[in-house]
Amino acid sequence: MPRKTVETILDQEDRTIEAPISPESPTETSPTSELDGEANKISARKTTSSRKPAPSTILTIDSDGEVETPESVEDTIWHDLQNAYRTKKLLTGQLGGVEKMEGGGIIAVVYYKKFRVAIPLSEMMINLVEDERHDYGELAQRQNKIVSNMLGCEIDFIIKGLDNSSRSVVASRKDAMLKKRQIFYLPDAGGSSRVCEDRIVQARIVAVAEKVIRVEIFGVETSILARDLSWDWLGNANEMFHVGEQILVRILNIKAEDINHISVKADVKSVNGDTSKANLGKCKIQGKYAGTITDIHKGTVFVRLSIGVNAIAHSCYDNRTPGKKDEVSFVVTRIDEERNVAVGLISRIIKQHI
Repeated sequence: MPRKTVETILDQEDRTIEAPISPESPTETSPTSELDGEANKISARKTTSSRKPAPSTILTIDSDGEVETPESVEDTIWHDLQNAYRTKKLLTGQLGGVEKMEGGGIIAVVYYKKFRVAIPLSEMMINLVEDERHDYGELAQRQNKIVSNMLGCEIDFIIKGLDNSSRSVVASRKDAMLKKRQIFYLPDAGGSSRVCEDRIVQARIVAVAEKVIRVEIFGVETSILARDLSWDWLGNANEMFHVGEQILVRILNIKAEDINHISVKADVKSVNGDTSKANLGKCKIQGKYAGTITDIHKGTVFVRLSIGVNAIAHSCYDNRTPGKKDEVSFVVTRIDEERNVAVGLISRIIKQHI
Protein backbone atom coordinates (compact mmCIF):
# COMPACT_ATOMS: atom_id res chain seq x y z
CA MET A 1 0.00 0.00 0.00
CA PRO A 2 1.46 3.40 -0.96
CA ARG A 3 2.76 5.46 1.98
CA LYS A 4 0.38 8.36 1.31
CA THR A 5 -2.66 6.17 1.58
CA VAL A 6 -1.54 4.74 4.97
CA GLU A 7 -0.94 8.23 6.43
CA THR A 8 -4.32 9.37 5.18
CA ILE A 9 -6.08 6.47 7.01
CA LEU A 10 -4.13 7.04 10.27
CA ASP A 11 -4.93 10.73 10.15
CA GLN A 12 -8.63 9.98 9.76
CA GLU A 13 -8.57 7.56 12.80
CA ASP A 14 -6.89 10.21 14.96
CA ARG A 15 -9.56 12.73 14.12
CA THR A 16 -12.25 10.19 14.93
CA ILE A 17 -10.80 9.48 18.43
CA GLU A 18 -10.26 13.18 19.27
CA ALA A 19 -13.75 14.25 18.20
CA PRO A 20 -16.10 15.15 21.14
CA ILE A 21 -18.99 12.84 21.85
CA SER A 22 -22.40 14.46 21.67
CA PRO A 23 -24.73 14.05 24.73
CA GLU A 24 -27.45 12.90 22.41
CA SER A 25 -25.29 10.14 21.05
CA PRO A 26 -27.05 6.77 21.32
CA THR A 27 -23.85 4.85 21.76
CA GLU A 28 -22.91 6.00 25.29
CA THR A 29 -24.88 7.44 28.30
CA SER A 30 -23.47 8.95 31.52
CA PRO A 31 -24.43 7.48 34.96
CA THR A 32 -25.93 10.80 36.03
CA SER A 33 -28.30 10.75 33.12
CA GLU A 34 -29.47 7.25 34.01
CA LEU A 35 -30.32 8.26 37.64
CA ASP A 36 -32.19 11.34 36.50
CA GLY A 37 -34.21 9.27 34.11
CA GLU A 38 -35.24 6.75 36.76
CA ALA A 39 -36.26 9.53 39.14
CA ASN A 40 -38.43 11.08 36.50
CA LYS A 41 -40.13 7.76 35.82
CA ILE A 42 -40.87 7.16 39.54
CA SER A 43 -42.21 10.70 39.92
CA ALA A 44 -44.43 10.21 36.94
CA ARG A 45 -45.81 6.95 38.33
CA LYS A 46 -46.61 8.63 41.70
CA THR A 47 -48.39 11.47 39.96
CA THR A 48 -50.48 9.28 37.73
CA SER A 49 -51.42 6.73 40.42
CA SER A 50 -54.27 7.64 42.92
CA ARG A 51 -53.57 7.52 46.74
CA LYS A 52 -55.50 4.84 48.70
CA PRO A 53 -57.72 6.10 51.54
CA ALA A 54 -56.61 5.39 55.16
CA PRO A 55 -58.49 2.66 57.04
CA SER A 56 -61.35 3.90 59.21
CA THR A 57 -60.40 1.68 62.17
CA ILE A 58 -57.95 2.80 64.87
CA LEU A 59 -54.58 1.06 64.89
CA THR A 60 -54.16 -0.24 68.45
CA ILE A 61 -51.03 -1.35 70.29
CA ASP A 62 -52.59 -4.68 71.25
CA SER A 63 -53.37 -6.89 68.31
CA ASP A 64 -56.90 -7.66 69.55
CA GLY A 65 -57.54 -4.28 71.22
CA GLU A 66 -60.45 -1.98 70.38
CA VAL A 67 -60.58 1.76 70.92
CA GLU A 68 -63.68 3.89 70.39
CA THR A 69 -63.65 7.57 69.57
CA PRO A 70 -65.95 9.98 71.47
CA GLU A 71 -68.05 10.28 68.30
CA SER A 72 -68.57 6.52 68.04
CA VAL A 73 -69.47 6.27 71.73
CA GLU A 74 -72.02 9.06 71.33
CA ASP A 75 -73.49 7.37 68.26
CA THR A 76 -73.85 4.10 70.19
CA ILE A 77 -75.67 5.80 73.08
CA TRP A 78 -77.98 7.65 70.70
CA HIS A 79 -78.78 4.36 68.96
CA ASP A 80 -79.71 2.89 72.36
CA LEU A 81 -81.99 5.86 73.04
CA GLN A 82 -83.71 5.39 69.69
CA ASN A 83 -84.34 1.72 70.46
CA ALA A 84 -85.63 2.62 73.93
CA TYR A 85 -88.02 5.14 72.37
CA ARG A 86 -89.42 2.56 69.95
CA THR A 87 -89.80 -0.16 72.60
CA LYS A 88 -90.90 2.16 75.47
CA LYS A 89 -88.05 0.77 77.54
CA LEU A 90 -87.63 2.04 81.09
CA LEU A 91 -84.32 3.92 81.56
CA THR A 92 -82.58 5.32 84.64
CA GLY A 93 -80.66 8.57 84.94
CA GLN A 94 -79.50 11.10 87.51
CA LEU A 95 -81.48 14.25 88.21
CA GLY A 96 -78.94 16.96 87.48
CA GLY A 97 -80.83 20.24 87.26
CA VAL A 98 -84.04 22.26 87.28
CA GLU A 99 -84.53 24.94 84.62
CA LYS A 100 -87.13 27.53 83.71
CA MET A 101 -88.01 27.72 80.02
CA GLU A 102 -88.56 30.89 78.03
CA GLY A 103 -92.30 30.28 77.98
CA GLY A 104 -92.37 30.07 81.78
CA GLY A 105 -92.53 26.28 82.11
CA ILE A 106 -90.19 24.38 84.42
CA ILE A 107 -88.32 21.24 83.40
CA ALA A 108 -86.21 18.73 85.28
CA VAL A 109 -82.92 17.87 83.56
CA VAL A 110 -81.84 14.25 83.77
CA TYR A 111 -78.51 13.01 82.45
CA TYR A 112 -78.50 9.59 80.83
CA LYS A 113 -74.86 8.73 80.23
CA LYS A 114 -73.76 11.72 78.11
CA PHE A 115 -77.16 12.88 76.92
CA ARG A 116 -79.43 15.49 78.45
CA VAL A 117 -83.06 14.46 78.93
CA ALA A 118 -85.77 17.04 79.62
CA ILE A 119 -88.77 16.09 81.79
CA PRO A 120 -91.59 18.64 82.21
CA LEU A 121 -92.58 19.31 85.81
CA SER A 122 -96.04 17.91 85.09
CA GLU A 123 -94.42 14.57 84.16
CA MET A 124 -92.35 14.29 87.37
CA MET A 125 -95.34 12.90 89.32
CA ILE A 126 -95.05 15.30 92.23
CA ASN A 127 -98.55 14.85 93.65
CA LEU A 128 -99.38 17.50 96.23
CA VAL A 129 -102.60 17.99 98.18
CA GLU A 130 -104.42 21.23 97.41
CA ASP A 131 -106.82 22.29 100.15
CA GLU A 132 -107.07 24.81 102.96
CA ARG A 133 -105.00 22.68 105.31
CA HIS A 134 -102.16 22.42 102.78
CA ASP A 135 -102.13 25.98 101.44
CA TYR A 136 -98.38 26.51 101.17
CA GLY A 137 -98.37 28.73 98.10
CA GLU A 138 -98.63 28.21 94.39
CA LEU A 139 -98.56 24.56 93.31
CA ALA A 140 -95.84 25.03 90.68
CA GLN A 141 -93.54 26.73 93.17
CA ARG A 142 -94.05 23.94 95.69
CA GLN A 143 -93.32 21.32 93.05
CA ASN A 144 -90.23 23.25 91.96
CA LYS A 145 -88.95 23.30 95.54
CA ILE A 146 -89.51 19.57 95.95
CA VAL A 147 -87.71 18.74 92.69
CA SER A 148 -84.82 21.02 93.71
CA ASN A 149 -84.43 19.00 96.92
CA MET A 150 -84.25 15.85 94.81
CA LEU A 151 -81.15 16.94 92.87
CA GLY A 152 -78.62 14.11 92.69
CA CYS A 153 -81.11 11.25 93.01
CA GLU A 154 -81.71 8.45 90.54
CA ILE A 155 -85.03 8.44 88.71
CA ASP A 156 -86.62 6.25 86.06
CA PHE A 157 -88.10 7.64 82.87
CA ILE A 158 -89.63 6.62 79.55
CA ILE A 159 -88.78 8.57 76.41
CA LYS A 160 -91.76 10.42 74.91
CA GLY A 161 -90.00 12.01 71.95
CA LEU A 162 -86.62 12.75 70.42
CA ASP A 163 -85.12 14.88 67.65
CA ASN A 164 -82.38 13.34 65.52
CA SER A 165 -81.02 16.64 64.17
CA SER A 166 -80.42 18.29 67.56
CA ARG A 167 -80.27 15.00 69.46
CA SER A 168 -82.61 16.28 72.15
CA VAL A 169 -84.78 13.98 74.28
CA VAL A 170 -88.05 14.56 76.15
CA ALA A 171 -89.23 11.97 78.67
CA SER A 172 -91.77 11.23 81.42
CA ARG A 173 -91.07 10.02 84.94
CA LYS A 174 -94.79 9.57 85.53
CA ASP A 175 -95.10 6.89 82.83
CA ALA A 176 -92.10 5.04 84.23
CA MET A 177 -93.48 5.04 87.79
CA LEU A 178 -96.90 3.84 86.65
CA LYS A 179 -95.25 1.04 84.70
CA LYS A 180 -93.25 -0.05 87.74
CA ARG A 181 -96.38 0.04 89.90
CA GLN A 182 -98.11 -2.26 87.46
CA ILE A 183 -95.23 -4.71 87.57
CA PHE A 184 -94.47 -4.74 91.31
CA TYR A 185 -97.74 -3.89 93.11
CA LEU A 186 -100.58 -5.35 91.08
CA PRO A 187 -101.22 -9.05 91.78
CA ASP A 188 -100.14 -11.62 89.23
CA ALA A 189 -102.10 -14.66 88.01
CA GLY A 190 -101.47 -16.37 91.35
CA GLY A 191 -102.87 -13.43 93.31
CA SER A 192 -99.56 -12.32 94.84
CA SER A 193 -97.54 -9.17 94.24
CA ARG A 194 -93.80 -8.66 94.34
CA VAL A 195 -93.96 -5.81 96.85
CA CYS A 196 -95.99 -7.01 99.84
CA GLU A 197 -96.23 -6.36 103.57
CA ASP A 198 -93.33 -7.44 105.79
CA ARG A 199 -91.01 -7.86 102.80
CA ILE A 200 -87.58 -6.20 102.80
CA VAL A 201 -87.02 -4.30 99.56
CA GLN A 202 -84.49 -1.87 98.16
CA ALA A 203 -85.42 1.80 97.97
CA ARG A 204 -83.88 4.96 96.54
CA ILE A 205 -83.44 8.05 98.70
CA VAL A 206 -84.81 11.00 96.73
CA ALA A 207 -84.81 13.70 99.44
CA VAL A 208 -83.46 14.20 102.97
CA ALA A 209 -84.53 16.67 105.68
CA GLU A 210 -83.55 16.97 109.32
CA LYS A 211 -86.28 14.72 110.72
CA VAL A 212 -87.48 12.79 107.68
CA ILE A 213 -86.29 11.18 104.45
CA ARG A 214 -88.26 10.51 101.29
CA VAL A 215 -87.73 7.30 99.35
CA GLU A 216 -89.00 5.84 96.11
CA ILE A 217 -90.01 2.18 96.35
CA PHE A 218 -90.62 0.73 92.90
CA GLY A 219 -92.66 3.63 91.57
CA VAL A 220 -94.21 4.79 94.85
CA GLU A 221 -92.79 7.60 96.97
CA THR A 222 -93.18 7.65 100.74
CA SER A 223 -91.72 9.51 103.72
CA ILE A 224 -89.99 7.84 106.66
CA LEU A 225 -89.76 9.77 109.92
CA ALA A 226 -86.60 9.92 112.02
CA ARG A 227 -88.06 7.63 114.70
CA ASP A 228 -88.44 4.90 112.07
CA LEU A 229 -84.95 5.31 110.64
CA SER A 230 -82.83 4.02 113.51
CA TRP A 231 -83.09 2.51 116.98
CA ASP A 232 -80.61 5.13 118.05
CA TRP A 233 -81.89 8.65 118.60
CA LEU A 234 -81.13 10.57 115.46
CA GLY A 235 -80.57 14.30 115.73
CA ASN A 236 -80.30 14.96 112.01
CA ALA A 237 -81.12 12.50 109.24
CA ASN A 238 -78.56 14.21 106.97
CA GLU A 239 -75.80 12.72 109.10
CA MET A 240 -76.73 9.15 108.15
CA PHE A 241 -78.65 9.37 104.88
CA HIS A 242 -77.91 11.12 101.60
CA VAL A 243 -79.76 11.77 98.36
CA GLY A 244 -78.86 9.23 95.69
CA GLU A 245 -78.20 6.35 98.08
CA GLN A 246 -80.01 3.02 98.02
CA ILE A 247 -81.16 1.54 101.33
CA LEU A 248 -83.09 -1.48 102.59
CA VAL A 249 -86.56 -0.89 104.02
CA ARG A 250 -89.29 -3.12 105.38
CA ILE A 251 -92.81 -2.74 103.99
CA LEU A 252 -95.20 -2.21 106.91
CA ASN A 253 -98.43 -1.42 105.08
CA ILE A 254 -99.76 -1.05 101.53
CA LYS A 255 -102.97 0.65 100.45
CA ALA A 256 -103.82 0.22 96.78
CA GLU A 257 -107.09 1.43 95.33
CA ASP A 258 -105.83 1.42 91.75
CA ILE A 259 -102.58 2.00 89.88
CA ASN A 260 -102.85 5.77 90.38
CA HIS A 261 -103.59 5.59 94.10
CA ILE A 262 -101.04 3.45 95.93
CA SER A 263 -99.56 4.40 99.31
CA VAL A 264 -96.83 2.59 101.20
CA LYS A 265 -95.60 2.78 104.79
CA ALA A 266 -92.10 1.52 105.49
CA ASP A 267 -89.31 1.77 108.03
CA VAL A 268 -85.56 1.24 108.13
CA LYS A 269 -84.81 0.36 111.74
CA SER A 270 -86.64 -2.99 111.70
CA VAL A 271 -84.23 -4.23 109.02
CA ASN A 272 -81.39 -3.91 111.52
CA GLY A 273 -81.37 -5.77 114.80
CA ASP A 274 -82.50 -3.94 117.95
CA THR A 275 -79.63 -3.90 120.44
CA SER A 276 -81.16 -1.27 122.77
CA LYS A 277 -82.35 -3.81 125.37
CA ALA A 278 -78.98 -5.55 125.52
CA ASN A 279 -77.14 -2.24 125.83
CA LEU A 280 -79.56 -1.04 128.49
CA GLY A 281 -78.27 -3.79 130.75
CA LYS A 282 -74.87 -2.10 130.73
CA CYS A 283 -76.30 0.93 132.56
CA LYS A 284 -75.97 1.11 136.32
CA ILE A 285 -77.97 3.48 138.52
CA GLN A 286 -75.77 6.39 139.65
CA GLY A 287 -73.32 5.46 136.94
CA LYS A 288 -71.74 8.26 134.89
CA TYR A 289 -71.43 7.93 131.11
CA ALA A 290 -70.31 10.17 128.27
CA GLY A 291 -72.84 10.98 125.59
CA THR A 292 -73.88 13.35 122.81
CA ILE A 293 -77.01 15.51 122.81
CA THR A 294 -79.11 14.58 119.78
CA ASP A 295 -82.08 16.88 120.34
CA ILE A 296 -83.77 19.26 122.79
CA HIS A 297 -87.56 19.54 122.92
CA LYS A 298 -89.59 21.54 125.44
CA GLY A 299 -86.86 21.41 128.08
CA THR A 300 -86.22 17.70 127.67
CA VAL A 301 -82.70 16.80 126.51
CA PHE A 302 -82.23 13.63 124.45
CA VAL A 303 -78.79 12.07 124.82
CA ARG A 304 -77.16 9.20 123.00
CA LEU A 305 -74.74 7.55 125.43
CA SER A 306 -71.41 6.18 124.19
CA ILE A 307 -72.38 2.69 125.43
CA GLY A 308 -75.23 2.58 122.89
CA VAL A 309 -78.14 3.61 125.11
CA ASN A 310 -80.76 6.30 124.58
CA ALA A 311 -81.10 8.61 127.58
CA ILE A 312 -83.35 11.46 128.74
CA ALA A 313 -82.22 14.35 130.93
CA HIS A 314 -84.63 16.81 132.54
CA SER A 315 -81.99 18.96 134.24
CA CYS A 316 -78.42 20.19 133.72
CA TYR A 317 -76.03 21.10 136.57
CA ASP A 318 -73.67 23.00 134.26
CA ASN A 319 -73.99 26.79 134.23
CA ARG A 320 -73.82 26.75 130.45
CA THR A 321 -76.89 26.05 128.32
CA PRO A 322 -76.70 22.65 126.62
CA GLY A 323 -77.13 22.48 122.87
CA LYS A 324 -77.39 19.92 120.10
CA LYS A 325 -74.25 17.89 119.42
CA ASP A 326 -72.68 18.89 122.76
CA GLU A 327 -70.64 16.20 124.48
CA VAL A 328 -71.86 15.78 128.07
CA SER A 329 -71.43 13.73 131.20
CA PHE A 330 -74.67 11.94 132.05
CA VAL A 331 -75.65 10.46 135.46
CA VAL A 332 -78.24 7.64 135.42
CA THR A 333 -80.92 7.97 138.13
CA ARG A 334 -83.50 5.55 136.77
CA ILE A 335 -83.91 2.92 134.03
CA ASP A 336 -87.16 2.87 132.05
CA GLU A 337 -87.32 -0.70 130.73
CA GLU A 338 -90.69 -0.15 129.10
CA ARG A 339 -89.33 2.51 126.74
CA ASN A 340 -85.76 1.15 126.78
CA VAL A 341 -84.23 4.44 127.89
CA ALA A 342 -82.08 5.65 130.78
CA VAL A 343 -83.37 8.63 132.77
CA GLY A 344 -81.05 10.99 134.60
CA LEU A 345 -79.33 14.37 134.52
CA ILE A 346 -76.42 16.14 132.87
CA SER A 347 -73.68 16.74 135.44
CA ARG A 348 -71.52 18.84 133.15
CA ILE A 349 -70.85 19.76 129.53
CA ILE A 350 -67.63 18.18 128.37
CA LYS A 351 -67.40 20.03 125.05
CA GLN A 352 -69.78 22.44 123.42
CA HIS A 353 -70.52 22.21 119.73
CA ILE A 354 -70.14 25.65 118.23
